[in-house]
Amino acid sequence: MELLVFVCALSLVYFLFMIWKWVDAERDGVCYVLDYQCHKPTDDRMLDTETCGKIIKRSKNLGLHEYKFLLKAIVSSGIGEQTYAPRIMFSGKQDKSTLVDGILEMDEVFEDSIGKLLCRSGITPMEIDVLVINVAMLSTVPSLAARIINRYKMRDDIKVFNLTAMGCSASVISIDIVRNLFKTYRNLFALVVTSESLGPNWYFGNQRSMILPNCLFRSGGCAILLTNKRAMKHRAMFKLKCLVRTHHGARDESYNCCMQKEDDQGNLGIYLGKTLPKAATRALVHNLREIAPKILPARELLRFMVMLIVQKMRRSSSNIKSTGGTKAAVNFKTCVDHFCIHTGGKAVIDGIGMSLNLSEYDLEPVRMTLHRFGNTSASSLWYVLGYMEAKKRLKRGDYVLMLSLGAGFKCNSCLWEVMKDLRDGNVWKDCIDGYPPESLANPFMEKYSWINQEHDPSTFKLFPDQ
Repeated sequence: MELLVFVCALSLVYFLFMIWKWVDAERDGVCYVLDYQCHKPTDDRMLDTETCGKIIKRSKNLGLHEYKFLLKAIVSSGIGEQTYAPRIMFSGKQDKSTLVDGILEMDEVFEDSIGKLLCRSGITPMEIDVLVINVAMLSTVPSLAARIINRYKMRDDIKVFNLTAMGCSASVISIDIVRNLFKTYRNLFALVVTSESLGPNWYFGNQRSMILPNCLFRSGGCAILLTNKRAMKHRAMFKLKCLVRTHHGARDESYNCCMQKEDDQGNLGIYLGKTLPKAATRALVHNLREIAPKILPARELLRFMVMLIVQKMRRSSSNIKSTGGTKAAVNFKTCVDHFCIHTGGKAVIDGIGMSLNLSEYDLEPVRMTLHRFGNTSASSLWYVLGYMEAKKRLKRGDYVLMLSLGAGFKCNSCLWEVMKDLRDGNVWKDCIDGYPPESLANPFMEKYSWINQEHDPSTFKLFPDQ
């Protein structure tokens, strides 16, 4: 009898211990964003369409048709007249760029974003426990992460991760690294730095599938401060609720649709294949399918299942193969208040908006970010988030869904809970009153109507060099 009581008591203690362990793990597994700071380059690096055309025209390998193709791409891309480019583009020496040019480009991002973030938060460099940096197109020795540690004199025992070649979706990947560390180590501060090196990666050939990135990408970057300290909850801006990563690199079509390679003349650049839209759609659908059960309320999942069953029954009863029409679709607005989408381009934004049945109000932040700052690669999500904050859309208890696409091909997403009413302007502070503008139309056509006219390619040689 005593043995039975002892066994029961031991079982009860073990059961209570497991409950305590689970609660403790949940409590310490939180991931808060304390603050973030986007990078705003100086005005002397501002790039309008006319200047962009002059930079493109410097390439001796382009003919008139390629020139017109690129300018038309810029006009229809949704990019405005106030984006930014690396300094080397304005000097006309992008064909002679060096490693130092790339490093100096990154230094400007680091000095502006990290410096302002640490100053505003009151956190010193010595308090940072984790550093994660992602710059896809520049790898140096020592690493860029080591350069930040040297510049800010961080601790010897800091945990460091330096990511390269992860593309436009690297920001969420960096957050995932921090989240997993937070599950193991308590009371940490983590600094995530996301940017892209453009200057040393200019393409000098004439293949249309490789010259397009020259026009679409712009300078930018962001520094994000995260913590899992419960005592910092009252200062937190966002709390991470869920994060999902999907990767289709095993599919040849997805792997080859967006990659760095050399053209037939040996010019290095980023290749964008015709299968890119299909690969992106497939990756997005897969990711949404994975994250939906984790964030959607039960009633929405039940509604979707019922609609799916009804549609299948109707199809089978009519014995007619479906040719379109209304399809069963998940309504993410039942759990998401704001959609933070990567500024991959107008077509990407339109496609995601259609897939999720988003309104123009939902898409306004990403469209305005593309117009004002362009495609800043992995950091673009934080510019979109900054727009929402500057417009005072983010209220306590709201949920924000981040969606990013990148080479590989991969799609990463995460859901944030807004911890308090947010109203800081961040990088939008000086221009938010002008957004949204009355029109997003590019003024280029009014200035250069000849772009739609037919010309002999030889006339391109008559243009003066810039």
